[in-house]
Amino acid sequence: MSAVKRRRGATESLLSIVLGLEAVLIFFVTLTVFALKLLPAGVAFGGGAVFAILLLLTSGMLRHEWALWVGWALQVALILLGFVHPALFVTGVIFVAIWTYCFVVGRRLDRRNAAFFTPTTN
Repeated sequence: MSAVKRRRGATESLLSIVLGLEAVLIFFVTLTVFALKLLPAGVAFGGGAVFAILLLLTSGMLRHEWALWVGWALQVALILLGFVHPALFVTGVIFVAIWTYCFVVGRRLDRRNAAFFTPTTN
């Protein structure tokens, strides 16, 4: 027996890519925060690991509506990292802009695809 594979929407695909890139970003931010001694090593690596894991877990759960809200909350948390180092405000805003763009475009593509692939009765 072969199971029917669920088709991922454009929104889910695009946003999961953004969250994956943000997880990579957090890895490098963690190393930078540690190297600059902005936080104690345990806090830097522990916080970085938790944040990266949350990003990756959310990336895998985007099929659920609640995961989109978690994704938005993670975007706010990304901007708030600017309090650790001011350059992270800029980085956070850039990634939130990418997240927002992918969200809007993904929703538009999902609506178009739903209209295109919905059978009509005549």
